[in-house]
Amino acid sequence: TSVLLQNSQDGVVTLTLNRPAQYNALSAELLTALQSALDAIAEDETIRVVIIAASGKAFCAGHDLKEMRSSDDRAFHQALFDQCGRMMLSINQLPQPVIAQVNGIATAAGCQLVANCDLAVAADDARFAVSGINVGLFCSTPAVPLSRNLLRKKALQLLLTGDFIDAHQADQVGLVNEVVAAADLESATQALAAKIAAKSALSIRLGKEMFYKQLPMDLADAYSYASERMACNMDSHDAREGIDAFFEKRDPEWIGK
Repeated sequence: TSVLLQNSQDGVVTLTLNRPAQYNALSAELLTALQSALDAIAEDETIRVVIIAASGKAFCAGHDLKEMRSSDDRAFHQALFDQCGRMMLSINQLPQPVIAQVNGIATAAGCQLVANCDLAVAADDARFAVSGINVGLFCSTPAVPLSRNLLRKKALQLLLTGDFIDAHQADQVGLVNEVVAAADLESATQALAAKIAAKSALSIRLGKEMFYKQLPMDLADAYSYASERMACNMDSHDAREGIDAFFEKRDPEWIGK
């Protein structure tokens, strides 16, 4: 059985973590499968949005602790965390937006995956924690997206205590975008993906790249870069078509150029 399932429909690809008996822990095999899928998706212009979902009762319990304890070699652990970091970075660098569809628990690197995705929809019974501290391991890599997406003191509290928060608390601190009934999780996530997929692919691609690049800039540099990107966007067929369609009260016809 494959550790990662892939399904595509109407320009939306769903990658489903498929290690339900291990609560979809991120083994080296699963990280490799995710990396391979993301690399292929990055080159496929027919794909507009990516959803990361999970089979079974949990979204992702983080790294596979049994695999991590199978060796005391520091180089082994370094390679594993580097592999996970590359995969997380690939999500940010992907031209297409990535939505986490969160069921059950998302802990440690699983919580990192939720924080690292561009958007997240959670079932109302989902729970989140960065619980490495409970076993003597501060969740340093999950701290990277958590500190960039959550209120800073809330992120550090989670990292220092290992405490769980529920879906509504996760919404309040900025970890997820939307909380829905568990029965509606897939349909709500698909609806969000479809809404994004209906926009100009060029503008979405340009906008996602711009959003992440401007974050570490100072204000003046961010405005300078954003102005250049907006002028570039305005010079595209899709922007001209979109504005014309607005005035002519018709649906735009995007060509992604």
